[in-house]
Amino acid sequence: MIEISHHDKFIATLQAENKKYILEYKDFDLSNSISLSLPNTQKFYISEFDFIPYFESFLPEGYLFEVFKNYLTKEYGYVDDYLLFSILAPNIEGRIKYGKSDDIEIKFELDYILENDTDDIFNYLLNIFLRKNAVSGIQPKTVAILKDKEKLNIKNYIIKTWGDEFPYLAENEFISLKTVEFAGIKIPNIYLSKNKKFLIVERFDSKNLGFEEVLSLMGKVRAFKYNGSYEQVAKTIYQYLSDPKEMEEFFKLIVMNYLLKNGDAHLKNFGLLFSDDLSEIHLSPAYDVVTTTAYIFKDKPALTLFGKKKWYYEELIEFGRKYCFLDNAKDLYDECIEAKNKGIKLLEEYINNNPHFEIIGKKMLDSWQNKEITDDIIRTWRKN
Repeated sequence: MIEISHHDKFIATLQAENKKYILEYKDFDLSNSISLSLPNTQKFYISEFDFIPYFESFLPEGYLFEVFKNYLTKEYGYVDDYLLFSILAPNIEGRIKYGKSDDIEIKFELDYILENDTDDIFNYLLNIFLRKNAVSGIQPKTVAILKDKEKLNIKNYIIKTWGDEFPYLAENEFISLKTVEFAGIKIPNIYLSKNKKFLIVERFDSKNLGFEEVLSLMGKVRAFKYNGSYEQVAKTIYQYLSDPKEMEEFFKLIVMNYLLKNGDAHLKNFGLLFSDDLSEIHLSPAYDVVTTTAYIFKDKPALTLFGKKKWYYEELIEFGRKYCFLDNAKDLYDECIEAKNKGIKLLEEYINNNPHFEIIGKKMLDSWQNKEITDDIIRTWRKN
């Protein structure tokens, strides 16, 4: 059984029993809710077979899951969602606590990691902060708590790196997110390390600010993250937002994902931030934006729009008007086109100054400039 508290007040328990996962609140107080999808308005939340979606959103995927699978099967002889969550839960940093966290000495400053982006440093951080890695996503990454030399405080970061399958992914994501920012969309504080091996992302949830993915808001588990539509995402976000005007920013984020050819904008890659007492709910900063067609030549959008998974352009204006309720969708779309053009200039300049990035960078440029990905282009990419 996992005991759950909010500001040191015991509020609920989570347990697994006969292939059922049971969350039991101990009183009714909306301000002591665990998340938006689990408001403290009923005594029990029960999920059969599948883990409760909100808690499942903390479970690692891909690279990190393999690390934990090897560790847990050696230690316990098996691995399942409840065991994995019970290992990670005490060290989840946020407004909700799940038991007593580990004491970890904070040895490194952010500047040191930026200057020393080696595999040894990454593996060291992964080992030190392993039980804090309650983060999803396929690519190699680790949570790290680092000192900020200038501001003299300690912050939580996610350090992302890459392997041979997706070369220079840190640079791809850094430039893509900066281009998204050109459109007036909030992004986290991000840093590219000296040798371009790490993308360091400052976490935007905190002890007084909760975060929840659209996937769990829709009551779905990660196996269904590619199963849905952008219309459904819009509907889900709209019904929670404190300020409907934020649908403008959401619409621009959808447009930028299309313009930059991010084929991995699935249900886990949109989220909401909420105040400690759930009274204020806002769109989270954009995250995990990558030009996937630089690696998967004929990649498609992660979710459907107008019933299809295809790259739309001006047709997106109709999505903005009809599903985001925006009369000014055309103006917002034009802002995104202007942002993409600024991003193209940024990308061209970056390629000129970083020759190692030329192959991936040119693939990104082809994608952003809407060049038809023909067999001839694919053969040229493969040759390079």
